[in-house]
Amino acid sequence: MKPMHRRNLLRGATLSLVAGAGWPLTSLATGAIKPDAASALIVVDVQNCFVPGGTLPVDKGDEVVPVINRLAKGFKNVVLTQDWHTEDHASFASTHPGKKPFETIDLSYGTQVLWPDHCVQGTKDAELHPALSIPHAQAIIRKGFHAQVDSYSALQEADRKTLTGLAGYLKERGISKLYVCGLATDFCVAWTALDSQGMGFQTFVIEDASRGIDLNGSLAAAWKQMTAKGVKRIQSADIALG
Repeated sequence: MKPMHRRNLLRGATLSLVAGAGWPLTSLATGAIKPDAASALIVVDVQNCFVPGGTLPVDKGDEVVPVINRLAKGFKNVVLTQDWHTEDHASFASTHPGKKPFETIDLSYGTQVLWPDHCVQGTKDAELHPALSIPHAQAIIRKGFHAQVDSYSALQEADRKTLTGLAGYLKERGISKLYVCGLATDFCVAWTALDSQGMGFQTFVIEDASRGIDLNGSLAAAWKQMTAKGVKRIQSADIALG
């Protein structure tokens, strides 16, 4: 994906589409997907900051928790991600005098959406949701900890050159299929899925185990981009848990 296309997604070019309308769903029989040793569930940013009551809440974001807990039982391999920002992070509107949340600014790596302060390192806001129960998760990838660059994707930062190391970890373990879910569909989930597909993983996004922000049509735009790049859109019922 060209960087400009990804930045346009984040700007959420004003679209009058109903979220997801027109983008084909993968047609599967219930339980048709059986995760194997080459499969991994990637649980993106299910943290206090992104659920109701947090500093950057995703509407109904807490609803993904029981779905993800059930899903995780069907996967031997699970990786969690955690947004982990410095207090003065470049993506915070408060860092830029005169700027307000959800405005955009041009940084050295491109257009950046400015967010309310959220997921600050070491705070309760940044902790994983207390009801998230995946004791067999094998790794937690923290992202967004470099003060001058944001990191939506679990695989590489927004400058499109700084890798998180997750791709290498997965490939060394022989994992080739990634099932991505979490918060938010149109930002960190979508960026992770697009990078995953671009790095050669077979990639699926579990729609009902994710929730979006939908900033000026960004949810529909994200599904359009993911579909165009070959990311498969599935439901939790498509995955066999036994």
